[in-house]
Amino acid sequence: AYLFFSIYTHSYLFQSEGGEEEEIPDMGPWLAASLLFVFTIITSYCTEFLVDAIDGTIDSWHLSQEFIGIILLPIIGNAVEHYTAITVAAKNKMDLSLGVAAGSGCQMALLVTPFTVLAGWYMDKPMSLDFHPFQVIVLTFSVLVVGSCLQHGTSNWLEGVMLIVAYTMVALVYFFQDDSPDGSLLIG
Repeated sequence: AYLFFSIYTHSYLFQSEGGEEEEIPDMGPWLAASLLFVFTIITSYCTEFLVDAIDGTIDSWHLSQEFIGIILLPIIGNAVEHYTAITVAAKNKMDLSLGVAAGSGCQMALLVTPFTVLAGWYMDKPMSLDFHPFQVIVLTFSVLVVGSCLQHGTSNWLEGVMLIVAYTMVALVYFFQDDSPDGSLLIG
């Protein structure tokens, strides 16, 4: 819906004042759709291999399941979106870059996670949206930090450093978390 809004119905809101020349597409729509389909199939097979390797990685690298699920998998799974956001930002198209970066997180929070829980219930797998209090605190902290950086629509190096430090702090907490029941991040 956001892409439809920003590209078709209200594109004038996202155009810069300076006259930008129209970009010529690198490929046609049929080729792009075909490649998207092929690479989606390849990615689904790679994802199966990745998920099957998680237990072995936890045992051999001595990492917590939360660190792999909250830090490593999102970096690997969203690598293409990260690359797209950086590439578009380098071309000075910050609206599109922020739309890709923030839209991905919104899509995960509002669509993928609830859908996964519902699918788990259907398949009789124990899944819920009952997060640990620490995870809720981290999520709230993350939303506040990202919101403070996005609220005025511009960016500078200090905000970039602030985001990297916030991510590093969260990653370190989950990295040093003990997987035993006594080492849980549960509060209370």
